Amino acid sequence: MPELDDIPPLRGPRGPEMGLHSPADPIQIQHGILEEQVELWWFREPGKSLLCYSIAVLLIVGCGLGGVSLLSTTTSISSEWRLGAGTALCLLALGVLLKQLLSSAVQDMNCIRSRQQIDMLKSGGLSDFLVVLIAGVSLLICGGVLLHLALLNHMPKPGQALNDMYISGVVLLTGGGAAVLGVGFYSLVVILLKRNRHGQRVVDRILNIFTISGHMDHRARRETTSSLANLI
Repeated sequence: MPELDDIPPLRGPRGPEMGLHSPADPIQIQHGILEEQVELWWFREPGKSLLCYSIAVLLIVGCGLGGVSLLSTTTSISSEWRLGAGTALCLLALGVLLKQLLSSAVQDMNCIRSRQQIDMLKSGGLSDFLVVLIAGVSLLICGGVLLHLALLNHMPKPGQALNDMYISGVVLLTGGGAAVLGVGFYSLVVILLKRNRHGQRVVDRILNIFTISGHMDHRARRETTSSLANLI
């Protein structure tokens, strides 16, 4: 039929006349598929995970060796404070080790499917911050008690070597203070980075909106011009 010759051929969704649908990006498709894998949620932010894991190992080794050394050198004269401090350090090391083993067991069993719970239990999550904070506060309390007892007993005395109780109190106070200050500083850095990322995302969204609006205005002006040309 001659009337059909005047009809322009239909173009597909990827043609120049139908420019609203862009071809799918293989990188975005692959990224979306990886985001749906629950097993990979445990391994996000590897730098943070490695840092928190190293701190946990340092706490386990330090508290364990300190507790064992105090318990092994317990005598009848200094049995009370050595036994108490050594037991507290060993229990603290055992608690940090239990947290790491629990996270590994939950990860291996794959029994949690919630992203929020995984972000809390994984290495570098909220649970690690709480464990390090509790360990630091415990070391501060233990070191403060030992240092207070040493000062009450007038230790170290002038002309004598530093007493073991005084040295242990200073070491525990130093380690606990470093742990608490480290957690506070790291939390501040993480909060600032999140705020900067959120602000950058807001700016990007605003720019995208203006960019899309500009393209739409340009397209509308072009369609209006073509319509006026057809009418003329």
